[in-house]
Amino acid sequence: MNLTNAHSLPEALYRADAVQALDRCAIETQGIDGFDLMHRAARAAFRQLLRHWPHAARVAVLCGGGNNGGDGYLVAANAYQKGMAVDCVAVTDPDRLKGDARRAFDEATSLGVPIEPVEAVSDKALFDRLCASDAIVDALLGTGITGAPRAPFDRIIQRVNRAGIGVLAVDVPSGLNASTGLASGDVIHARVTPTFIGLKAGLMTGDGPDCAGDVVFDDLGVPEATYDAASPVARCVNWRRASTMLAPRRRGAHKGECGHLLVVAGEQGLGGAGILAAEAAARTGAGLVTLATRPEHVSAALTRCPSLMVRGVTHGNDLCPLLSGVDGVVFGPGAGQGPWGQQMMQQVLARPHPLVLDADALNLMASRAPARRENQVLTPHPGEAARLLGITTSEIADDRLAAADRLQERFGGVALLKGVGTVVQTRAERPAVIEGGNPGMATGGMGDVLSGIIGSLLVQGLPAFEAAWLGASLHAEAGDRAARKQGQRGLLPMDLIGELPACLSDSERVGAPGSPADGEE
Repeated sequence: MNLTNAHSLPEALYRADAVQALDRCAIETQGIDGFDLMHRAARAAFRQLLRHWPHAARVAVLCGGGNNGGDGYLVAANAYQKGMAVDCVAVTDPDRLKGDARRAFDEATSLGVPIEPVEAVSDKALFDRLCASDAIVDALLGTGITGAPRAPFDRIIQRVNRAGIGVLAVDVPSGLNASTGLASGDVIHARVTPTFIGLKAGLMTGDGPDCAGDVVFDDLGVPEATYDAASPVARCVNWRRASTMLAPRRRGAHKGECGHLLVVAGEQGLGGAGILAAEAAARTGAGLVTLATRPEHVSAALTRCPSLMVRGVTHGNDLCPLLSGVDGVVFGPGAGQGPWGQQMMQQVLARPHPLVLDADALNLMASRAPARRENQVLTPHPGEAARLLGITTSEIADDRLAAADRLQERFGGVALLKGVGTVVQTRAERPAVIEGGNPGMATGGMGDVLSGIIGSLLVQGLPAFEAAWLGASLHAEAGDRAARKQGQRGLLPMDLIGELPACLSDSERVGAPGSPADGEE
């Protein structure tokens, strides 16, 4: 592998204990010397230091205990031998170091690297040194941390973040749970995180993407057989990978083959949600899209997107004829939790269609006895997920993979837990964690677009799990493309919808010679 950029990350994601098992396998079974492996990690980290700070003349290296600290001492040695001025601080007493970590400290000392114990450096002196550096190397805490950092690590992490100097975090930012992505206390905010052997799940979800910056993976040249020692907890999915799942349409395809989606959405005053979901579905390739909404929203929907079929519905019975001729349903965006939304939900759940349930559909579900259904996709954000499970949002954040698993277990089908590193969970497959997306997507209506995308893929024939993770990766990619064109702040859902055709063109293949279909039968 030896991958060198964030766009080439491996698919397999591991919890911290699984990566430790891979590390042991490489040493004990594959015959790689542990100290040699530490040297490889240090060289890989130092390459990223040179890549991201090519003109760095002074570097501060903060070393804790264990192998993470050992990596730091060897990074310091690499920098010193390269002619950089090195301020290396031993935060853990070197006399407490054991094994390869102690060997790393001894090697750095023998090469002349200046190393000071943290007790000998005042807070002000440490902060001044950090501010005077061109880059800071964080080798304080490795993958073993599961709670908030204790003294003196918490204090040092605070000073690193206050210094405003770019940080390279070795393997994982200190203070971040490498398994879950939770930062339960002070945590390093890095510019780049080179990570080794196995890609840690916590780097890709929760607080991980904010803290890790540019994640770079290096397998350190361990044999492929090493990866038989532990199973991934999830897989990392981005649009580059997901787009290959969309089969090309046959030349004679017509709209009836491309699926008919019904979007039931838009209580009074909330009409925009349904319009966004329906237009996103059309832009994602559904052959036909019908929007069932409050009558007062019909004109606005047709003005915005005249290719939609739009029906005004006032009572649940008005929905029955529309449900009889469709291949799937999206319900919930802007549906409200009043009588209108309740009536619509009753009719929707009474039919066997594949479903995407979002927004108010989830809030209505939270007040009902849970009913399992295998052909549905639930798309909660953390607040909605907490209501569905009867817990707090902080408990959702504690372990997003576990929370998605609990949702799927309770309600069946597919659970898609939105947020940074969206988690898509089903029972028969390894969960997917979605790479991509940006803070500009933190605005009302983005979730409505996602529900329309997934619904469109469902009626085009994709199984629910594939439709969910492919749709989420398409949604993230469209958001990133829109942000690159106009920036993140001020990004609107309509901007994302406009990027969907260009994203989908990535997956299109040239068909056999012949006349193009006219799209009609």
